[in-house]
Amino acid sequence: MGNTNMSDKTSEKAYELGFEYEKNYGGCAQCAIGALYEMFPELKNEAIFKSATGLGGGIGLTTFGSCGALAGIIMVLSQIYGRELENIEDPERKRFVAYRLSEKLVNKFLDEYGTVTCSEIQKKLMGKSFYMYEEWEEFLEAGGHSTACTTVVGNATRWAANLITELENKGVDKVVDT
Repeated sequence: MGNTNMSDKTSEKAYELGFEYEKNYGGCAQCAIGALYEMFPELKNEAIFKSATGLGGGIGLTTFGSCGALAGIIMVLSQIYGRELENIEDPERKRFVAYRLSEKLVNKFLDEYGTVTCSEIQKKLMGKSFYMYEEWEEFLEAGGHSTACTTVVGNATRWAANLITELENKGVDKVVDT
């Protein structure tokens, strides 16, 4: 997975949108989703965007859970390639497409950050993990919304946009093994 199906200019736009959304609005999961929806307006879904609210900052700003940007981009990919409630039996095994696509994005995070956990990403980028309810100003001073989480959301948006474009160009069967 790389920029083979997305021009460098478009890939950079995805990064910049993710970065700017996080810098200006905060809420990493929603910012990644919002940036992807700007890149791919045909995907825009207010319910999915709203559903991501509590995922920011490693879930509820605790930093204990997965990176919100990762959770957000996986929500968008699952929106496209996941199973529906009315077909929960999933004889077509759609959920396995979403699992494999999610795995690709997890691997991008592991390659870049060595983890998918918010607190560990914070430690890598800012030297420590912050308890947002008590250390918000320190988080901001360390670059939380100017260099650190903004970069993570930018990367996540770029990786997801590249993957979506690759899927559109090549088809699911050429991109994932289920």
